[in-house]
Amino acid sequence: MTTTEATPHTAALARLDALPAQGVWSPVLTPIDACYEVDTPRFLAQARWVLDQGCHGLALFGTTSEANSFSGEERMALLDAAIEAGLPADQMMIGSGACAITDATRLTQHAMSHGVQRMLMLPPFYYKDMTDEGLARAFGAVIERINNPELRVFLYHFPKLSGVPITLGLLDLLTERYGDTIAGVKDSSGDWSNTEAMIERFPSLAIFPGSEVSLLQGLEAGGAGCITATSNVNARGARDVWDAWIDGDAETATSRQVVATGLRRAIEAEPLVPAQKYLLASGRGDEAWRTVRPPMVELTNAEGSALLEGVQAAGFDPASLALA
Repeated sequence: MTTTEATPHTAALARLDALPAQGVWSPVLTPIDACYEVDTPRFLAQARWVLDQGCHGLALFGTTSEANSFSGEERMALLDAAIEAGLPADQMMIGSGACAITDATRLTQHAMSHGVQRMLMLPPFYYKDMTDEGLARAFGAVIERINNPELRVFLYHFPKLSGVPITLGLLDLLTERYGDTIAGVKDSSGDWSNTEAMIERFPSLAIFPGSEVSLLQGLEAGGAGCITATSNVNARGARDVWDAWIDGDAETATSRQVVATGLRRAIEAEPLVPAQKYLLASGRGDEAWRTVRPPMVELTNAEGSALLEGVQAAGFDPASLALA
């Protein structure tokens, strides 16, 4: 009898298959009308489009969705509409973190009532310099109030905006106390050394880099994929990297990663949410897409022109954003 020795790629695939979530996930943009209200039909169309473009799932109500500019009632109403429209609950991860334990519990319970099990939770972010113990108690209070073994919590590490990091020590406390309920992390720090440390220390957690820039590097290290804002315009490019790596085609995966990274860099030369909304407005001939909710402001025409030049130089055609 002969045995086949595992290669680094087959070992990484086996680890990936064991994770509680994987793939390219899109934090869907929230279109806004002229009165700064949610434009539900455009939102639903965008969510369907990113799935059709190859995203494995929808990470709703995070930074890219401008979620913290909306009330809990607005966010729950939009999720109601998404479920009613037939968007798949099992392909959703809902942003339900909040400063108040009661708000986070209510948002989480509402999502779970629709069959959504995966929650992306910011830490309570108003008070700074809190201890790991204090943050663990805050997350734990929500988990205990939900009291549902199907709940899966993905912690959202974005210290540049939240000012409150998800540390390795905090993950130690939470995984020890709540086991499989703690399912992963979205690491939007942009610090690869931090992402790598999380992957190495917590091999059973789904560690998602917050940008496709680290998609291939993350997969090779044992990460889960990526939850990336720019999947709203380049879902196909990120999915192409994923597919090539899954197939074991390292050369193609590397070349596709270079292209995806170049486009990401061109987009993030401007504020990321207004930039993507500008691209959608341009590519779809739909000026309504340019609107953001204050305190964000839309790109100026000059900024938008510079953005278009940048993405076109990176090989991207905004016409590819047209809805079928």
